[in-house]
Amino acid sequence: MNTTLTKSLRIATLVAATFSTPYALAADKIIKIDGSSTVYPITEAVAEEFQKATKTKVTVGVSGTGGGFKKFCRGETDISNASRPILQKEIDACKEAGVQFIELPIAYDAITVVINQKNDFAKKMTVTELKKLWEPSAQGKVKTWNQVNSAWPNTPVKLFGPGADSGTFDYFTEAVVGKSKSSRGDFTASEDDNVLVKGVVGDVGGLGYFGYAYYEENQDKLNAVAIIEKAGKPAVLPSKATIEDGTYQPLARPIFIYVNATAAAFKPEVKAFVNYYLEKSKPLIEEVKYVALPEKEQNAVIKHWKALKPGTGFGGKAEVGVKIEELLARIK
Repeated sequence: MNTTLTKSLRIATLVAATFSTPYALAADKIIKIDGSSTVYPITEAVAEEFQKATKTKVTVGVSGTGGGFKKFCRGETDISNASRPILQKEIDACKEAGVQFIELPIAYDAITVVINQKNDFAKKMTVTELKKLWEPSAQGKVKTWNQVNSAWPNTPVKLFGPGADSGTFDYFTEAVVGKSKSSRGDFTASEDDNVLVKGVVGDVGGLGYFGYAYYEENQDKLNAVAIIEKAGKPAVLPSKATIEDGTYQPLARPIFIYVNATAAAFKPEVKAFVNYYLEKSKPLIEEVKYVALPEKEQNAVIKHWKALKPGTGFGGKAEVGVKIEELLARIK
């Protein structure tokens, strides 16, 4: 998906760097990035355009949010893609290795619950029903759809989801089950979202979840489930509009890049790349089907970046529903 996409994208003009750092840099410089598969399409698109503009090499790996933070906190990468906030154990690992970081929200995503197109009964689900399906106590016990809702058929359930290193896994379990990483283990797990797509497409009782962009890319093969946050609330499908207006809850979330603060302060190529990312990524974000930050929030992120202020606004916990300006204000 990403190779075809990024080849079709062109940025016609460049603007001056935020702190007078030029985009044109030496060709022998290498910027190393790893982490979230959810954030990957955006960062890969930005990296390709930045490389064309500057001849600076950018490598972008996909080892999941958790796997990316492991490398980042060992000082092996300059930037880490993340689909959830950094956790306390990762903060501690970074501190032990002497790695400070700058937390930058870059877009909004919606974790999308998907079902097979032949499934005509679970077009909408409550968060309570999702919890009943995914909580640890369901393992080996909740095996059919009618065990989730008695009005549904006695069809076997086949579950697909991200692996344990995924930030999407962490956020989904926090939002739905109530505790990060708390999940039944008897499901098909993969860090490759395309594997999850194929799994749900191939099983009439299949259900999975992943980032909105992967649903958009495959909506001719899958159906999205409308989510009912709580009793009395309407069923809401994920879309650009429902992500922006805050009605797709609790599965809408900000996604991030984390920048090594030492690299940002002393490596001009890293500073230039982040400048470019924040200034030029909006059309790329929209092209890969994520939701760009509103102007007010984007300006707050740029201001935060200019200050090179290290730290996190989440305090090491994967909170749900925090506004971007609020979390940036927490970083002192």
